[in-house]
Amino acid sequence: MWRRAYLLLVLIRLWFALSPSYLHPDENFQGPEVIAGEIFSYPVRRTWEFTSEHPIRSVFPLWPIYGLPMLLLRWLWIGNGQDGEIPPIAVFWTLRVLMFLMSFVLEDWALHELIHSPRHRRIAVLLVASSYVTWTYQTHTFSNSVETLVVAWSLVLIQRIVDAQQRSSILSSTILGIFVVFGIFNRITFPAFLLIPGIRLIPHFMKQPVSFFVMLTAALATTFLAITLDTAFYIPEPITWADLIRRPVITPLNNFIYNSSVENLSQHGLHPWYQHLLANLPQLIGPGAVLLFLRPHLSLRLYSAISGLVVLSLFQHQEARFLMPTVPLILSSVRLPKNSTTLRIWTVSWIIFNLFFGILMGTYHQGGIVPGQVFISKQPDATQAIWWKTYTPPIWLLNGKNEVLKTHDVMGLKGDALLDLLDGLATCDTPADRRNQEYLKEGNGTYLIAPASATWLDPYLGNKGLDGLRFREVWRYRQHLNLDDLDFGDDGVWNTISRVVGRRGLVAWRVTKSC
Repeated sequence: MWRRAYLLLVLIRLWFALSPSYLHPDENFQGPEVIAGEIFSYPVRRTWEFTSEHPIRSVFPLWPIYGLPMLLLRWLWIGNGQDGEIPPIAVFWTLRVLMFLMSFVLEDWALHELIHSPRHRRIAVLLVASSYVTWTYQTHTFSNSVETLVVAWSLVLIQRIVDAQQRSSILSSTILGIFVVFGIFNRITFPAFLLIPGIRLIPHFMKQPVSFFVMLTAALATTFLAITLDTAFYIPEPITWADLIRRPVITPLNNFIYNSSVENLSQHGLHPWYQHLLANLPQLIGPGAVLLFLRPHLSLRLYSAISGLVVLSLFQHQEARFLMPTVPLILSSVRLPKNSTTLRIWTVSWIIFNLFFGILMGTYHQGGIVPGQVFISKQPDATQAIWWKTYTPPIWLLNGKNEVLKTHDVMGLKGDALLDLLDGLATCDTPADRRNQEYLKEGNGTYLIAPASATWLDPYLGNKGLDGLRFREVWRYRQHLNLDDLDFGDDGVWNTISRVVGRRGLVAWRVTKSC
């Protein structure tokens, strides 16, 4: 029975992996978009983390996670005699499938390694596989998703080192040294999850110092490789040994220094120390939080989650996805209620919680942005694209269209300022604009992409007269919710929900004006 349930949950995970929801801009701009610009001729937008004087993001973990699959895909594309560049959307879906496979194989495999009791293992695997975090966040290209896997397998290696004989201990120690450095260059929060589990290694290394020196050597060699790759990426000219000595680019150090400043963190939002514990963790595991406090199962996994939670709570900028590594660790460290009635109530609440957030985050959350970029990339007349009240669109999906198309990301722009911007960019209305599909033959075209819930635009959409801007709807994607447009203060709770949910969708208008 549990095998059939697990197979169903794997299929659900794959379905959400292939849904175009957009959880956070970082899933593009901190990973795939950077590497896509190095391998293909796609247009890319490098964020401040890569362009500042002291860059805080490493490209070292990006190459094996995203670079190698892209290189393999390009090799297969060329090997099959295909002309031109691979369509960016094909790369996008390839990476989604890759993240699904990594989650399905590596995350679930790690749980099998870490949990010895068959009965507890089955429950833990089902809980993790039925979590909406596994369906959505873990199948997206987040550095947090990668961190989750590296943390889990570091715990596996620690367990193997402690339990192993001399020869296998050396192999596991070598891999652990590589993993630790990889994890740190991926996210500086990574060591927080190994503080308590790492204590188990001290007696082992005291008895077998060779294992420690092997781990240290592997870590130093990996560190050198990581610094070399980052220095070569960020220094425009070819690097020399002198560059590595005099001006190495050490991104984890830059990242730590940046995040140690409250002034810097205030630009991204400051939160109280209890934000992770009382808000973010329940948001991720819902009814699982009740079991964590009432029926915990003490384990190395739980200690890892606790150490990570405590350390991350010391930083004043706290987002829910930062706690992603704790989700499989906690869900595999809780016991289900013994009472059958209580168990039934908890199970129903767990299913409802994950179905609701799975559909919300995995299907509707900013779900029209990726399809919208694909639509814009296929419009021959598009030269200006204004994105309003949406997340920043990934421009690497535009492919060669970016040579003639300028993307304007004006998410928080006021309505009056938006009209002024459109008035300056809109093309003159022509007879072709009034005939079906004839406008596509025009040399220039201005498109506004905004949520259907943006009611501020309503008075202007019906303009058919000679004066003012004219909006012609040319595309609509229904499965899109803009949760950043919740204005409870002005509209009230019910009116806001009715507007955002009832008028869900993302719309593209071709904007013209009389000249």
